[in-house]
Amino acid sequence: MFRTIHVKTSEKYQMIEILEEIKKIVLESGVLYGIVCVHVPHTTAALTLNKNYDPVVADDIINKMNALVPKEGDYKDIEGNSAAHIKTSMFGNTETLIVENGRIELGMFQSLYLCEFDGPRKRNINIKIIAG
Repeated sequence: MFRTIHVKTSEKYQMIEILEEIKKIVLESGVLYGIVCVHVPHTTAALTLNKNYDPVVADDIINKMNALVPKEGDYKDIEGNSAAHIKTSMFGNTETLIVENGRIELGMFQSLYLCEFDGPRKRNINIKIIAG
């Protein structure tokens, strides 16, 4: 099963929790055992699994990434968003999750986030569920 969802970001840098939407798609698929691949087909947005228990964690991640890879720098990209490309490469565009008994297997405080590094934009997120 393949689906695409759309997320509209509202800030230049942002982490948006998308796990509930992915869980809903897995449930609707009827797949009990397998994997779900989540992929963002953009070069300035990424995915990450991280803590959802404390909302400041997302802020800490964004702040640290901006310190590590500042917007201004010795970049040559003519679009002016090299920092976003670098951050996306550091995080990655795909997460693969295990589906066990119809549920996504994650740690107690883990969730899935879309990481926006060049917003605001409309982002596509592709979901592929593979029964196994």
